[in-house]
Amino acid sequence: MQIVYRHLRFAICDSPFAICKMPEAKKKGKVVIVSGPSGVGKSTICREVAKRLNIYLSVSVTTRPRGPGETHGRDYWFISEREFAERIKAGQLLEYAEVFGHLYGTPKDKVEQQLSAGKTVILEIDVQGAKQVKAIYPDAITIFILPTTQKELARRILAKRLTDRGRDQAVFAEKRLEEAGAEIAAAWQYYENMVINEDLQQAVNEVVQIIQGALFTEGSRNEDP
Repeated sequence: MQIVYRHLRFAICDSPFAICKMPEAKKKGKVVIVSGPSGVGKSTICREVAKRLNIYLSVSVTTRPRGPGETHGRDYWFISEREFAERIKAGQLLEYAEVFGHLYGTPKDKVEQQLSAGKTVILEIDVQGAKQVKAIYPDAITIFILPTTQKELARRILAKRLTDRGRDQAVFAEKRLEEAGAEIAAAWQYYENMVINEDLQQAVNEVVQIIQGALFTEGSRNEDP
């Protein structure tokens, strides 16, 4: 026999007239998808947001070579194509996609562990991966980071190429700029929130507000009788 009061669940105990509060089901965490064209500053924004809100930032696996200043396990998990293929076959990736000739994917186990613990998880992934994740977590929060202008994005990509010649040569910089246009066009169709990164701190603040607002709305909805 079960008696339900507003916001509380009770069950009859062994004692004939005692009422005991039942343990509440553990609340599962929320997925936040953050995407944007190369060079728009989404990695910096994601790190700042994760730090400010104390939430988990997923680290992707990739087959591309490690760039200058990058750390294995912090920026990416750098693995071979063979290992990447093995992870796909074993169903260990939540999503994966080929971007500029290299493979990128999100480790499923780490994300599921954090969600099961009730943590909010940020996935910094591209539009291809976002579609895959949204099919699994339809209530995921989607945020796309936009540049102020196409010219500004070109400047950022060029600056990155000049400081990272080993990985971003001119031909790839041009390719990234071309792909950015297609990504932005798709984003208007698939993403619920768009943030322009004109000022870094303002962009971080906006992303924080979007996440907090979505979590508050969901929490209020769950408390309704």
